[in-house]
Amino acid sequence: MKNKRLLWQLPFLASLVIGTVLIIRHQQSMPYHQHADLVFGTTYHVTYQCDSDLSKGIKDELLKVDRSLSPFNKESVITAVNENRDIVPDSLFLEVFQLAMKISEDTGGAFDITVAPLVNAWGFGFKNKAMPSRLQVDSLLQLVGYQKLALEKGRVRKRDPRMMLDCSAIAKGYGTDRVAKYLRSRGVTNFMIEVGGEIVTSGVNPKRLPWMIGVTKPSDDSLSIGHELQTVLNVTDKAMATSGNYRNFYVKDGKRYAHTIDPKTGYPVNHGLLSATVLAGSCAVADAYATSFMVLGLEKSKELLARHPELMAYLIYNGPDGDFAVWYSPSLRDKIAE
Repeated sequence: MKNKRLLWQLPFLASLVIGTVLIIRHQQSMPYHQHADLVFGTTYHVTYQCDSDLSKGIKDELLKVDRSLSPFNKESVITAVNENRDIVPDSLFLEVFQLAMKISEDTGGAFDITVAPLVNAWGFGFKNKAMPSRLQVDSLLQLVGYQKLALEKGRVRKRDPRMMLDCSAIAKGYGTDRVAKYLRSRGVTNFMIEVGGEIVTSGVNPKRLPWMIGVTKPSDDSLSIGHELQTVLNVTDKAMATSGNYRNFYVKDGKRYAHTIDPKTGYPVNHGLLSATVLAGSCAVADAYATSFMVLGLEKSKELLARHPELMAYLIYNGPDGDFAVWYSPSLRDKIAE
């Protein structure tokens, strides 16, 4: 009886094995496509394995984010909110807004999408550089603070109409997530998406190996000519974002001013943390926390990470002897390439 049952099962098992082999061969024979273009005032690059060209769908997803969250787009939702037009924000804006509020609360205001007036005053936004006075900083601080925002009946309410929203520290990550969601909806399992340095990966690369991404060593190379790597991370099936002060700064009267503004003080941060790389389940989350860590500094970032085991961070800072020093989450150890 058992032998008859086994004989009956053999054809099914054989077809299953053959089918699996054919699927694997088909997947291995599928080409990898590469697509690059401009969006959000920066570049993006996508590598993905698929039978068809999905470049138009990829660009469409990014343009949706641009039309919702770009302060440089005069027709965007965020521009309408900044200009106090009566508008019901779209689902993309609402998703990012609510995530930003959650992370602002979690970081004690280190992450804050209302900090744009101060960023602009210090010359790192989309206005001309100018050194603000203490009086100007104090005045602008009245227009900063995520607690001064609220959603009422689907609309953004600002405590002061002069407040400005800028999601640049989360929008690139969110756009990267949107492309990843689109590729997965088309059955793509092997891909790497990079938007302005923010990354999401899945599966394997064209060499059938894990996706390995380099973390750039901090330097005063403000033109980004040098790209010496500090380390290489295995980021397969993860999102990764990096924020740093070492390239985006300017010097005035012999003093160096970093581009990260502390929303609480109104001044550029002044601590030894040079670069924060965060790995997370979503790139929007990684993007926002990387920015938060650059505001918080090394020790406060480590305290926050202790509350978030789902996050992994690689932090580069000025050591006591003036050389670069590194701290990283213990859970990140296995992802560092030797």
